[in-house]
Amino acid sequence: MAEDLKAVARRILEEIIPNGDVAGLRAVMHPEVVNHASPPDAPPGLDGMIQAMRWVKGGFSDRRFEIHQVIAEGDTVVVHCTLHGRHTGEFRGLAPTNQPVAFRQVHIVRFQDGKVVEHWAVRDDLGLGRQLGAIPSQLGRPAPGGA
Repeated sequence: MAEDLKAVARRILEEIIPNGDVAGLRAVMHPEVVNHASPPDAPPGLDGMIQAMRWVKGGFSDRRFEIHQVIAEGDTVVVHCTLHGRHTGEFRGLAPTNQPVAFRQVHIVRFQDGKVVEHWAVRDDLGLGRQLGAIPSQLGRPAPGGA
């Protein structure tokens, strides 16, 4: 069973999210999935997961997750990965920079009856912000185009 859950978690990151596959996401997520990593303005449940997937798809072309490690125990799967892409669309208020990005993430996914019911994530959002020029890369040094 652990291998089956690991395969689903990999499919989400390697196929469903990069392709913006809403039907695929609906097939593997419980309608009332709890995303503990959602921003405060995201809708709850599956709609919030769909919105997050659309943010990634809309903001980054050439999206791909490089999977480093997948661990499963019981009903829970942990995936350590890096999201690669190019910032070619608006992303959470940031205008496109056409910059390549690569930022590490850890996803923890709990399954029930073969569907994702809970999700947690630890992402290098600071590193992403620095790559996009939204956050200075050194203290005392302004971001490109900033004051």
